[in-house]
Amino acid sequence: MTDETKTPAAPARAVQPLVEVRNLVKYFPISGGLLRKHIGDVHAVDDVSFTVDPGEVMGLVGESGCGKSTLGRTLIRLLPETSGEAYLGGESIFAKDGKALKQLRRRMQIIFQDPVGSLNPRMPISDIVGEGLKAQADDENEWGKRSIRDKRVGDYLEYVGLRRDYARRY
Repeated sequence: MTDETKTPAAPARAVQPLVEVRNLVKYFPISGGLLRKHIGDVHAVDDVSFTVDPGEVMGLVGESGCGKSTLGRTLIRLLPETSGEAYLGGESIFAKDGKALKQLRRRMQIIFQDPVGSLNPRMPISDIVGEGLKAQADDENEWGKRSIRDKRVGDYLEYVGLRRDYARRY
């Protein structure tokens, strides 16, 4: 093979991807018959690959039932993957478990489309925003302490251009 006929190598990436997904597959088994034998699969996510670099925004668009939510739930490990690879900042998402998975989940979040299901009108904003912090609390970050969590929620509100006192509103 001469130099002219060689396939050029992929250009080197200047930045490590924030999120990288390679050939992600999520199938749901179908069982049937008297013995509930495996008779097939629902192909919810089939061979999805993408990369999101730091500072980029990616939109995922598709018709109802096409697998958008299943993709998200699989990436944050609410559902187990059938096959494929996924990385967050170079760390394998699917290789983590236990404490390592909890640490990784602090860097990921799913935002559900339905605000009625996500935002409880009977809860103050500090409790709604702080709920995720409380779920990830441990001795190291002390988010289980109300005062620490409330300060962090106030910081978040200011970061997005809202006043700290909004945390007490419903």
